[in-house]
Amino acid sequence: MLSRVLSAAVLGIDAYQVEVEVDIALGLPMFSTVGLPEGAVKESKDRVKAAIKNSGYEYPPRKITVNLAPADIKKEGSTFDLPIAVGILSAAGTIRPQTLREYFIIGELSLDGRVKPVKGALPMALGARSQKETRGIIVPVENAHEAAVVQGVKVIAVKDLGEVVDFLNGTALFAPTRIDLESLFCHQEEYPDDFSDVKGQEHVKRALEIAAAGGHNIIMIGPPGSGKTMLARRLRTILPPLTLEEALESTRIHSVLGLLDSNKHLIVNRPVRSPHHTISDAGLIGGGSIPKPGEVSLAHNGVLFLDELPEFRKNVIEVLRQPVEDGAVTIARASTSLTFPARFMLVAAMNPCPCGFWGDHRRQCTCTVPQIQRYKSRISGPLLDRIDIHVEVPAVKYKELSHESSGESSLTIRQRVVEARGIQKERFRTSQIHCNAQMQHRHIKKYCGIGEDCQRLLERAINTLGLSARAYTRILKVSRTIADLGGEEAIQAPHIAEAIQYRSLDRNLE
Repeated sequence: MLSRVLSAAVLGIDAYQVEVEVDIALGLPMFSTVGLPEGAVKESKDRVKAAIKNSGYEYPPRKITVNLAPADIKKEGSTFDLPIAVGILSAAGTIRPQTLREYFIIGELSLDGRVKPVKGALPMALGARSQKETRGIIVPVENAHEAAVVQGVKVIAVKDLGEVVDFLNGTALFAPTRIDLESLFCHQEEYPDDFSDVKGQEHVKRALEIAAAGGHNIIMIGPPGSGKTMLARRLRTILPPLTLEEALESTRIHSVLGLLDSNKHLIVNRPVRSPHHTISDAGLIGGGSIPKPGEVSLAHNGVLFLDELPEFRKNVIEVLRQPVEDGAVTIARASTSLTFPARFMLVAAMNPCPCGFWGDHRRQCTCTVPQIQRYKSRISGPLLDRIDIHVEVPAVKYKELSHESSGESSLTIRQRVVEARGIQKERFRTSQIHCNAQMQHRHIKKYCGIGEDCQRLLERAINTLGLSARAYTRILKVSRTIADLGGEEAIQAPHIAEAIQYRSLDRNLE
C-alpha cells in the first residue's frame, strides 16, 4: 500500500512543501527513510513506532519505506514525525486517504502519542496558504496561535495522534483556531522605559530623535556611567509602530529559530538585540552547515545595539559592512546560498579610550596617545563611514541629576518621529525604500538638492575633516531628515551644519 501526506520544511526563513510518501510492502520488518534525512529525521522511526502502538493502533510488521520529496534537499528536525505516522496509518487502512491532500501536517511525536511543538510554524502556515489545493494545516496545540496569525488558512490544533486520526476520518469535529490581530496590536507601544527617565543629555536625545526619524545608524562615545546604554535601550520607545507586514517578517525569523514566547504569537514591537562582545561572526551574521539567521536578522525592522563596540573582535565587526549597507545578508555554502533580511538600525556605544575617561572633567585619563589611537583603530574607517551619526555623551553633572523636572516623554518625541516618517513614506511611495537612511544615489540627487551657501559649508567641512564620499552622502541624508523633522521642504544651511557636527569621530581621528 502507498500513501502520500503533505508536510513542510524550512529552508532559511521560507517554507517549502514536502511530500511524505509511505510504502508498506511484503518482506522482513524494517523501516528505511530516504530523501536526504538528517539525524533527527532518521531517529523518527523509533518515535513513530512507539507513538502508534501506545495510541492503540496496530503497527504493520512489514517493510516500510518513507520518502521525503524533494529528495535533493536535506531535511532536518522532528517536524516529520506526525506526517510519517499518518502516512503509515493511511497505508495500513486506518486513515481514509481522501483528506490527506487538503492539509499540511507538521508535528513532533512523543512516545505516548502526544504531539509536541516544532520550530517554524509561521512560515509553514504561509507555505500552506500559498498552495491553492490545500485548505489548511494541522499543527500542535502550542503552535496553533502562531500559525493562526496567517490569515486565509485553516489551522487545526491537535494534542495527540488519536485526534489527528479522528479529524482525518471525519469522526470528530475541530474548530479552526482563530486569532484577533487587532487585539495583539493593542499592546503596541507599551514599554517599561521612557525618555523622561533620562536626566540631561538633551543633545544626545536630539541625535537619537533624528536617528529614529530617518532610520539612521548612530554611535555614542562617552565615559562610563554617562547614560549611553540607558539611552540606547529607550530608542525603540520613539520608533514608529510596526506594520502588519513588518510584524510578520520579524515573527517569521524568530519562529524559525524557536525564539517566540508561548504567550507571544506575533512580534508587535520593534525587536532590540544586544549581543555580548564575545559573539562569533557566525552568531552575529548567521551560519551553520544549513544556514540559520544570526543577530542581524533577528534585529530586522528593529535595533541592533552593540555596547562597548571596540571590545568586539575585529573580524566580527567587519562582517557588518554588507548588512548595514544592503539591508540583507547572503550566506553561501557548498550546497546552498541563502539570503536573510537584515534591515536594522545599528546603535553602538564606546568609551573614548581604554580607561574610559579621556576628555572627562571629573577624572583624569591614564591612557597614552598610542593606546588611545590603537583603541579607536579597532573600528575601521569603512565601518564608521556607514554610521550616519556620531554623538559625544559627556558625564552628567550633579545639577542635572538632581533636577526634579523630567524631559520630554517618549510619546511626545515619537509623535514627531511618526510625522517625519509620514513625509518620507509619501516621498518614497513609488520606490522600494521606506526612510531617508535607505536612499541611493538617484534618490539623494532628487531629494537632497542644496543651495550655494550649503555647498560652501559642505566644502569647508570636507576639506577640513577629510571626509570620504560616503560620509558626504551620509551628511546629506541626515540633513534631509533634520529638514523633515522641522517640516521644511528644502535643506537649509542650519540643517547641514547640524548634520556635520554629528561626525565627531571623523574629527577625532585626524
